Amino acid sequence: MSALQAPKGTYDMLPDAAERRDGIVRTAARVFAAHGYRRIVTPEFEDTALFERGVGEATDIVRKEMYTFADKGDRLLTLRPEGTAPVCRAYVEHGLHKLPQPVKLWYHAPMFRYEKPQSGRYREHYQLGVEALGSPEPTVDVEVIAVLAAIFAELGIADLRLAVNSMGDRACRPAYVALLRDYLRGREQELCGDCRERLELNPLRTFDCKVETCRAVLDEAPRIVDHLCDDCRDHFDRVLGLLASLDLQPEVDYRLVRGLDYYTRTTFEFSCDRLGAQSGVGGGGRYDGLVEQIGGPPTPGVGWGSGLERITLAMGDASPAPYRVDAYVACFDDAARDRAFLLAESVRRECPAAVELDLLGRSPKGQLKQASRLGAAAVVFVGLSELPADMVRVRLLGSGEELDVPADGAAAWLCERLERGL
Repeated sequence: MSALQAPKGTYDMLPDAAERRDGIVRTAARVFAAHGYRRIVTPEFEDTALFERGVGEATDIVRKEMYTFADKGDRLLTLRPEGTAPVCRAYVEHGLHKLPQPVKLWYHAPMFRYEKPQSGRYREHYQLGVEALGSPEPTVDVEVIAVLAAIFAELGIADLRLAVNSMGDRACRPAYVALLRDYLRGREQELCGDCRERLELNPLRTFDCKVETCRAVLDEAPRIVDHLCDDCRDHFDRVLGLLASLDLQPEVDYRLVRGLDYYTRTTFEFSCDRLGAQSGVGGGGRYDGLVEQIGGPPTPGVGWGSGLERITLAMGDASPAPYRVDAYVACFDDAARDRAFLLAESVRRECPAAVELDLLGRSPKGQLKQASRLGAAAVVFVGLSELPADMVRVRLLGSGEELDVPADGAAAWLCERLERGL
């Protein structure tokens, strides 16, 4: 019988990778806190209608990629494919519109999409994201972009490009969509089957197509930035100006419509050419109609999502710092194993220290080797024959200094020395 493996499109995160991932999230959390964003956690699954109504039935996510199932009560539920709609649902459900606006939130959560696994793209992937709800100001657009740029800078990710576009709004987008549809119908025979379907459902989705014949048709298509109303043009110009003032060097990309129907006005994406064809590292945009669309009051919003797998690839091959412990408790007498265990627990409880001890019955020599492998700063010897039972010996590995201390005070003594850097 063959061994069971992780499902296709998923992966196991082993300790070294998990530590590196935790480091990325800690860095992001510091940046979020500095900008006034607070963490929100939403369920792993939601009513399917939330994504059909919010993300858009014409999107590939809803049409092809969602993990949807009926529970035992015949309720149609979907594993979360993206983070914005659930946050907006929580905003409405819990009356967050009554708080001082904008409400600024961040999340770190798994997302689920049935798509072809590729480098850095999985059917279960982990995402960082922010949502700022309640302000229509272009400064908020720029702030969320600056937050993502700051995280990438903190992580040492270089060679990034920032692409931006405007999707217009209810005042100007319908006329542009009609113009685009008329243009595409005139060249429908040159489009792939998916784009012919998109032509009727939402012609903006055709800009996502990677088929070369479709891309050639769209190279000559009318561009939305040439058909913005005055308010959208002013908004976009202010976004571009502020980004330039922050030295983020935005490049206008007329193809950047993103993969979701809820976007209005600003869309943006950071990409890294070192990642190849799938170069996106994170992006998002403004979605001023989404909260109202799912049953809430009219509420402007803007945010982004960035896959942690993509961030890790963009960071390169840097290895995480090796796992090290502060102290290792070595037992030299089988009769003293319980005392050694209780001493290790005492140190862990009295100070924020990483403490290991032998749990395999190794020889004294084997225990010292393990302490060395773990990079322990100190070794505590319990059960040495030359010491009374109420004493332990501590060896500070950096200096080689050895001291005998009372066993009942060893935890407090070691904590105090660890705080002083031994």
